[in-house]
Parts: sequence; C-alpha cells; structure tokens
Amino acid sequence: MSRLPTLNSPFLLGFDDIERALDRVSRTAADGYPPYNIERLAKTENYPERLRITLAVAGFTQDQLEVTLEEQQLVIRGRQTEDKERVYLHRGIAARQFQRAFLLAEGMQVLGADLKNGLLSVDLARPQPERIVQKINIAARD
Repeated sequence: MSRLPTLNSPFLLGFDDIERALDRVSRTAADGYPPYNIERLAKTENYPERLRITLAVAGFTQDQLEVTLEEQQLVIRGRQTEDKERVYLHRGIAARQFQRAFLLAEGMQVLGADLKNGLLSVDLARPQPERIVQKINIAARD
C-alpha cells in the first residue's frame, strides 16, 4: 500500500528529508519506557534558551547509560545486566534495556548530560541564526 505524502503542497519544495524524519519518529514513538519530560529553560547569563530532556532511569548507573548523537538523532540507551548471584523471592523490578531516540532539528547542539537521583537530563540548545535578507536581481529579457 503506498502512503500519501504528508507535505504534498506545491509550495513546499525540498522537504523530503522532513517527511522521512516524520516517518522515522512515528515508528520509534510507540514504546513508553522510560518515561520522560521535555521542558524549555529560559536564557540565563551562562546559557542560551535551551531544551532539557529528562528520563526516569531509576536503577541504572552512569556506566549502564549511553547518550550518542547519530545523524541528527539523539539516542539514549540503557543496558542493565542480570545479577546471577541474587536469589529473588519476588521480582517486581526487572533488569531491562531501553533505547529512546529524539530527532533533532538542524543546528541543535547537545550541551551535556547529567545523572542525579535516578533522572538523566540532557540539555540541548539551538543557536539563533542571523536573519539574512537577500535581494535577487531580475534579468530583463526582450
């Protein structure tokens, strides 16, 4: 079955990459683990306005988490291993792996990541581009 393009307006030219990005995001958004927040942080003296992604990663240590940037995609992975020496009478907290991906707009920068109290925070910023107005000369042809 062929899919109709989302951005099919004749006024939207060259947006094929955005359409592919929307397809990719819709496929990876189904899993709800781990839960996360995205918040906008105001500009301060030391930082520009930025976004902060915070994931609830209780039970994961710093060496079990990995944050990478792969082709404009922020990928956060968590890998826990089974402790073979423990004998559980009840096991309600499973050792679990996850991968959560966020597609970033062109120019977004990852400022850093921080793990505190079971919450992994990743800060992002988008440098404000300067506005450029370019005049296009019109050639007269007779």
